[in-house]
Amino acid sequence: MNQKNVLTVIIPLVLGCVFLAACSGGSGATVSGTIILPDGETVPGGSTIKVQVQDTSLADAPATTMGEETIEGNGQTGSIDFSVEYNPDEIVDNHTYTMNVRIEDAGGSLLFINDTSIRVITNDNPTENVQVPVIAVGR
Repeated sequence: MNQKNVLTVIIPLVLGCVFLAACSGGSGATVSGTIILPDGETVPGGSTIKVQVQDTSLADAPATTMGEETIEGNGQTGSIDFSVEYNPDEIVDNHTYTMNVRIEDAGGSLLFINDTSIRVITNDNPTENVQVPVIAVGR
């Protein structure tokens, strides 16, 4: 009986990387700016601030996350700086990209969210100095 040993190697697809050698540590493209908290509000310690760039082009489909930054809440007031990295090769010129900010306490309860559409990247929308106001929820 003649047997051949076959070695199967599985390389996971991570953010569009097909070949391991083609994956780099950074894409070089970012959306940066500031989250604006309501006057007098504080982000409690132990909370999680999740900032996402999303493709929101399709009205009847869930948004696709193009990039995300997670920041630890530690008593911030006023404003919080962010910089979200995304892959520019995945950007489609006629798509709409928006910011999504969620701030949750240590138990996962939602504290703050942006309630307005903040467009970025395409159609002459900014990638720097983006201002994202959030509102308090559930109080």
